[in-house]
Amino acid sequence: MGKSRVEIRAEEEARIDHYLASRLGISRSKVQKLIKAGKILVNGRSTKPSHWLKEGELVTVEMEEEEGGPQPQEVFFRVLYEDSSVIVVDKPSGLTVHPAPGVREATLVHGLLNIYPEIRGVGSIERPGIVHRLDKDTSGVMVVARTEEAYLNLQRQFQERLVRKSYIAIVEGHPPRKGEIPFSIGRDPNHPGKFAVGAHATREAYTEFLKIKEKGEYSVLLVCPKTGRTHQIRVHLSFAGYPIAGDPLYGTPPGPIGRLALHAYCLSFLHPEREERTLFCSPPPKEFTKFMGEFPNETKFCI
Repeated sequence: MGKSRVEIRAEEEARIDHYLASRLGISRSKVQKLIKAGKILVNGRSTKPSHWLKEGELVTVEMEEEEGGPQPQEVFFRVLYEDSSVIVVDKPSGLTVHPAPGVREATLVHGLLNIYPEIRGVGSIERPGIVHRLDKDTSGVMVVARTEEAYLNLQRQFQERLVRKSYIAIVEGHPPRKGEIPFSIGRDPNHPGKFAVGAHATREAYTEFLKIKEKGEYSVLLVCPKTGRTHQIRVHLSFAGYPIAGDPLYGTPPGPIGRLALHAYCLSFLHPEREERTLFCSPPPKEFTKFMGEFPNETKFCI
C-alpha cells in the first residue's frame, strides 16, 4: 500500500477528531488512532484527539492508502471541461460529492474514478481531487483537480479567496434589488447538522445578492458568497427573511420546483498551469427555467 499526505487548513474552531472525521470521510476512531501513531500534526507538532483546532491552523495527515477506498462506479454527471490539470463538472441535484460516514449511495467521487482513474491519490484518499463541494441537493458547476500540483494550487486559491462563485437561488418573499449579508455563522448547538448566525464558534461570512425577477410569492436572486462557509447561502438568506425555496433545513419544502432551489451558476479561478483567470458556467436546470423563465446574463455582478 502507498502513502497519502494531505494538508488541511482549519476553517473553523472544532475538536480535531470531529473535524478531520468530517473532512476526510473516515471515522473518529480512525482519526484518533492516526493521532496516537503520530501521523497527524498540527502546525508541525504532534497533537491529541481532544485538541481544539483554531481557525487557520495547518493540519498534516499521513495515511496508508487502503484497498477499501472509493471504487469506480457509473454515475451520471456532465463534464463541462477537462485538460491535464482540471476537470469541470456540472453536478446534478441529489448527488453527494464524496463518501462520508452514513453515506451509502454512489457519489460524484465514485463517478469521477470511473472516468478518470488517475485522480486516485490526488489529495484525500476518500475524496480524491475534491477541492470544494456543493450540498447534495445543490446543482451546478464544480472544479476537480486532476493532479496533486493542481490540487494544492486550487486548495490555496480557495483558502486565499481567489476563487469567485455565483449562484442562482429562488427564495421565498421579495427582498430588495440588492443586498449584503455580513454576519458570521457557525454550528447551531441546538440542532446538529445545522448552522446559524451568531452560533457557537462563529466564523466570518459575507454574502451579496442581486434580485433578477419576481414571480408570485417568490424572487429569483443571483447570489455571490465572498466566503465559503458550510450552508452559508442557505443560512444567510434564511436569516435575512428570504429562505431558499424548498430548503428542508432552513425553509419550507417542497417549494415551487420540488427541490432545493439553489444552483451553482458560475465559477472563476486561476488555471493552475496557465495562471490565467478562467470562467465556467452551468446553465440553470430545466426545473428552474420552467418556473422562472429565461435567466438574464448577469454574470459580471459576481465574477
